[in-house]
Amino acid sequence: MEIINTTAEVDQLFVNGQFQFNLWKEYIDKWLPNHQDLFIDDVKRLHASGKFSFEKDFLPIINRAFSESKKRLKVVDSFRQVTGGLNKKVIQAFGKELDVTIMLYLGLCNGAGWVVELDRKTYILLGIEKIIELDWMSKDRMYGLIYHELGHVYHQQYGNFDQFEQGENYFLWLLFTEGIAMYFEQVLVGNLNYFHQDSNGWLEWCDLHLATIKKDFHHDISKMTTDNQIYFGDWVSYRGRPDCGYYLGARFVQFICSRYHFNQVIQFDLDQVKALWLEFLRL
Repeated sequence: MEIINTTAEVDQLFVNGQFQFNLWKEYIDKWLPNHQDLFIDDVKRLHASGKFSFEKDFLPIINRAFSESKKRLKVVDSFRQVTGGLNKKVIQAFGKELDVTIMLYLGLCNGAGWVVELDRKTYILLGIEKIIELDWMSKDRMYGLIYHELGHVYHQQYGNFDQFEQGENYFLWLLFTEGIAMYFEQVLVGNLNYFHQDSNGWLEWCDLHLATIKKDFHHDISKMTTDNQIYFGDWVSYRGRPDCGYYLGARFVQFICSRYHFNQVIQFDLDQVKALWLEFLRL
């Protein structure tokens, strides 16, 4: 595991307070050689949609990483706290080391975090400008950005990370894999009741309504699509609450891990997950 903080160079990308696109391209080449296209093409694609422009939608966000230096320092401090000793913590908790580079970076533009494969290496890229915009500067938010994605990476590197087309199998597997990542995150934090999504009584409400969430998810799954699903994401709402699929997935995987070791669980295939889901549903 490699931890890289590139943000000491942020100020150098601005001249007289103005963001320099060419300097940004040089910065990309320094840290991720030959991968300018990953970011530049993303900007061009969104621009071509006609819904966004770099100057109107992305540049103001990038500028905040320069102008709001106190918030930038807060992000850096949270990043250091969460990643300090992280490799040892993962090995102690799960027994295996992750082959991954975690990079705090300027210029994802439309995302706070990406997991990407570049030159056969896995990266978790964190966009400091988007983290500042979303006000995700706290240590709790950084847990969600880093530990959760590490859970997916661990599943991919050491388990069975099958992919399925949209439909019932897709969403049950999504529930399982997001539950794996949530459980991984909770174990590293040291609290199985830790949810980075918790605010305004979210966790208390979910705990009170677990039986209903299970039943409704099971009822909806056969007709669920990415367009109509209401369980995964802070932009959707299940009974007035976002992200309830992550809560349900975490409780599902906690149930499984009460019977099996985590390193067994990540090897499970769809049929095993289906059988365990039906058991969980009956509880």
